[in-house]
Amino acid sequence: MNRGTAIAAALLLAPALLGVGPGGAGPGGSGETVPLAGKEPGEHLDVTLTQVVDPVSPAPDDTDRLVSVEFRLENTGTAVYKDSPAPSAHLLDSDGQRFTGVNASTGAGTAFPDTVTLDPGDSTTGFVTFQLPKDAGLAAVQFALNGGLADDVGQWSLS
Repeated sequence: MNRGTAIAAALLLAPALLGVGPGGAGPGGSGETVPLAGKEPGEHLDVTLTQVVDPVSPAPDDTDRLVSVEFRLENTGTAVYKDSPAPSAHLLDSDGQRFTGVNASTGAGTAFPDTVTLDPGDSTTGFVTFQLPKDAGLAAVQFALNGGLADDVGQWSLS
């Protein structure tokens, strides 16, 4: 890892390790709701991390493991929410590595479909799954609207 990458990773990881910022709920981070805005007018979601399942079966191989995170999404805006929750979610490990979520059926529960559409006032719950090294420590989960590209990012500490 070069110096610039190490500094960027430290800046991303620092709030997760300190449990500060939106959603810094301490161990597990479960149950905390974070209001998030998207890039377009009227795009607002309340996002709640409800559960972390680690590990999840089936394991992809001997060197990796699956971790599934359950989110509750509630459209609190005035615009229809139409997005894919999996690429909107990221898991940070204790070494600063960032893993993007995927839609995968696992033993944890029902995954979000590829695209979720919520009218204002509607809500849904589903899992996003991450594949990471078997020995990786979990530090934080992040979620942002617009496929993870919105400036407003919710973060839940897992340490």
